[in-house]
Amino acid sequence: MIKTTSKLIGNLINGEWIHSNETFEVLNKCTQEVIATVAHADESTVKEAVKAAREAFETNPLTVLKRYEILMNAASIIEKRKEEISLAICREVGKPIKEARQEVERGIQTFIASAEEGKRIVGEGMPIESQPGNDGKMSFSIRVPKGVVCAITPFNFPFNLTAHKIAPAIAAGNTVVLKPAQATPISAALIGEVLMEAGLPAGYLNIVNGKGSKLGDLLVKNPSIDFYTFTGSPEVGRFLKNNTGIRHVVLELGSNSPNIIHSDVKDLEEAMNLCIRRGFSNAGQACISVQRLYVQQDLYERALEISKNIVSTINIGNPEVEETDIGPMINEQEAVRTEKWVHEAVFEGATIVAGGRRNGAFFEPTVLANVTSNMKVMCEEVFAPVISIIPYETIEEAIAFANDSKYGLQAGIFTENLRVAMEAAKKLQFGGVNINEVSTYRVDILPYGGVKDSGLGKEGPKYVIEEMTDLKLINIHV
Repeated sequence: MIKTTSKLIGNLINGEWIHSNETFEVLNKCTQEVIATVAHADESTVKEAVKAAREAFETNPLTVLKRYEILMNAASIIEKRKEEISLAICREVGKPIKEARQEVERGIQTFIASAEEGKRIVGEGMPIESQPGNDGKMSFSIRVPKGVVCAITPFNFPFNLTAHKIAPAIAAGNTVVLKPAQATPISAALIGEVLMEAGLPAGYLNIVNGKGSKLGDLLVKNPSIDFYTFTGSPEVGRFLKNNTGIRHVVLELGSNSPNIIHSDVKDLEEAMNLCIRRGFSNAGQACISVQRLYVQQDLYERALEISKNIVSTINIGNPEVEETDIGPMINEQEAVRTEKWVHEAVFEGATIVAGGRRNGAFFEPTVLANVTSNMKVMCEEVFAPVISIIPYETIEEAIAFANDSKYGLQAGIFTENLRVAMEAAKKLQFGGVNINEVSTYRVDILPYGGVKDSGLGKEGPKYVIEEMTDLKLINIHV
C-alpha cells in the first residue's frame, strides 16, 4: 500500500510495479519535503505498457457485468481509503484538505456513474426495409470498444480527472495506458492499486511516469494506441491532434472563463461570493476558474468593494489545516509567472483591488480592476488566483466581451430575466453556460467540453464512452 510518507513508486506494467535507475522526486507543495520517489519510464517501458494493454484487450475481454463489478468494487475501496487518498492529493497538489476530500467524493461518483453507463452501451435498430429492394433485411448497430486508450492527465485534479478517463475506458471494454502529470503521480498510483485490488486483470491499466515532453512523443508514435484523451495546455493538445493521424482524440484544453453579473441579479453579494470564492478554489488552478468577471456598470463599484471584503476573509496557508481556503500553487515557478503577469497588467494601467503579493509558491487571492482585453491576465489562461472585474453597459456588450476570446469552455451568468438568460445561453460561444451559477460549476455525469481552443469532444461518463467506442453497422438478410 502506498503511504503518504516518502515512498518509491514504480511504473505499472502488466500488473507489476516496475522500477528503474532513473527517478524523479515528488514534493509536498507546501513544505517542499520529498513525499515520493518515482521511477521514470524509458522507451522500452512505454513499449511494454502499450504491448501489455494490447494483449489484454485482444486476449482477455471482460464481460459487461465483470466491468461493472470491478468499477463498483473500486468505488467501495476508495470510500474506505478516502482520508488516505485525500491527504495524498492535499500534499502532492497543495490543495486544501477540504477540497481534496471533495475531489475524492467526486471520484467515487465518477467510478459509480461509469459502472452504470457501462451497462447502457447500446446501438439502435434501423429501418432498412423503408428503402426499395430491401425487403427481408434487418439492420442495426452495436457499439464496440476502440482498443487501447492513452490517457494523459493534469496536476490540478489528479484523482477525479484521472477517474474521468480510466473508469469510462474500462466500462467501455478498453484497456488503458495512463501518463499522469509529473508533479502529481501519487494519485494515479493509488488508482492503480485500487483497481488491482478491485479485480482488474493485469494489462488493463498500465501507468508510465515521467516528463511529458519525453513520454508524450513516444506515446503518440506508438501505432498500437487507438484513442487519446488529454487534459492540459492547447500547445500539447495541438501536438497530439497534429501527430496522431486519423486516430480519435478527445482534448480538454482550458479557458479564461467569463462570468456575467447583470443589473437584475437577485442578490449581488451572493453572486459575488460564489464568483470570488469558487474562482480562487485550488488557488485558481482549474480550467473553468472564474477569470473574467463582467459586472453591469450600475453595480460595478459596489462589486469591487464586496470583492475586497471577501478576499480579506480568505485564509491562506498550510493545506492540511482544516480552516485553510487557499494553499500554494503547484510550484514557485508558476507563482512567479503569475506575479509577472499581474505586475505587467499594473504597468499597463490595471489597479490591484486586493492581493497581488507572492510568498514563495503562495500567491495571494488577487482582484484587478481597470484591465484591458489585451492584457495577459485577460486574454490568456492565468491558471492562478487572479480575477479581473470589468464593467459593461448592456447585455449585448457583455456577451461580446465574453466571446472575445480564443477559448470557449464554460461561462456563467447571473440574471433574473428569462429573456436575458436565454439570449446568453444561445449567444455565448462556450461548451457550457451556467445560469445563476459560476463557470466553475460542473456535475460529473453531464457532458463537459469546449469549443475553439478549449478542446474537442466531450467528457462525462456517458458521453466519453460514446467517444471511446465505435459504432458498427450490422446488416442481415433473413
